[in-house]
Amino acid sequence: MPRSVVLITNHLKPKSLAALDEVRALIKEHGTLVAELESRKDEALPESSEVDLIIALGGDGTILSAAHRCLKLHVPILGINTGKVGFMAGYELDSFRLHAHEILNSNSDLNIHPVTPLHGVVRSSQGDLRHSAFALNEFVVSAGPPFRMITLDLSVDSQPGPIVSGDGLIVSTPLGSTAYNVSAGGPIVSPGVSTMTITPIAAHSLSFRPIVIRSDSKVRIKLNSVNAVESSGTTLIIDGRMNHRLDEGDVLEVTAAKDQIKFVLDPKVSYWQTLIGKMHWASVPQSDTQ
Repeated sequence: MPRSVVLITNHLKPKSLAALDEVRALIKEHGTLVAELESRKDEALPESSEVDLIIALGGDGTILSAAHRCLKLHVPILGINTGKVGFMAGYELDSFRLHAHEILNSNSDLNIHPVTPLHGVVRSSQGDLRHSAFALNEFVVSAGPPFRMITLDLSVDSQPGPIVSGDGLIVSTPLGSTAYNVSAGGPIVSPGVSTMTITPIAAHSLSFRPIVIRSDSKVRIKLNSVNAVESSGTTLIIDGRMNHRLDEGDVLEVTAAKDQIKFVLDPKVSYWQTLIGKMHWASVPQSDTQ
C-alpha cells in the first residue's frame, strides 16, 4: 500500500522550488499526497491518523522547521537536501529519485533514526512560567546587545557548578553538536550516544572547557546579570529559529524531552560518510596549485 505523505517546502529557496514538481510527482506516483505546505506559512496540519510520513524539501532550516511543526503528529520525517550542506537531510535528491518506490511503499521498512530533543523551561525570579519549548539542536543563552559580558550560574542535577562570565552558553543534543556547538569549540558527538553537551561562548576563563553529560541530567542556568535593552538584549535562542528575551533572575531548566523525533535516513549513507563528505571532518589541507 502507498504511504500517505505531507510535503513541506521552503518556497523562498530557488533550488527547492526547482525540485518541487519532480518530488511532488514522485510522491503521487508511488504514494499518496495528503497535504502540501509551505515551511514559512502557518497552515493547518492533517490529523496524525491520516499521515505516514513527512517529507521536508530544502536545507537544514526547512527540516528543523518541519520537525518543530510536526512533532505532535508522531510520524517519521524524511529530509531531501536542496540546501548548501543539508547535514540533517536523510536523502539527496538523486537518491530519493532512485528509491522513491520503496520509500513510499508501506510494505517496505524505513531506516529510522530516533532523536531525543531537549525540553527547556524558563521561569522568572518569582517562579512564574515564561517560556516552554523543545530544541532539536540546541538552546543558546546569548548575551545580545550591547554585547557586554553576562554572568550565569550553572548547575547540573542540583549540584552547584561554576559561575560563568562571557557571551553565553550552548546546551546541545548530539545532533546539534555539529551546529553552533562545534563552531564555538565544542565536541562532535556521535548521534547514537545519549548525551547533552554544555559549551561556553567566549568564556572569560581559560579553564572553562565544554563538557558532555548524560542525557537524563537536568541543567539549570540562572541569569545573574544580563544585557537589558528594550527591544533586544540577552536572549534565549532555540534551534536558531525562535528568540525569547531573558531578564535578570530568570532560570532556564533543560532536560531530555519525553517524545522522540524519528528521522528517515538513506541506509546506503553512514553518519561518518556524511561527517566527512558534508562537514569535511579531518580533511587534509589543500594547496593552491595551478
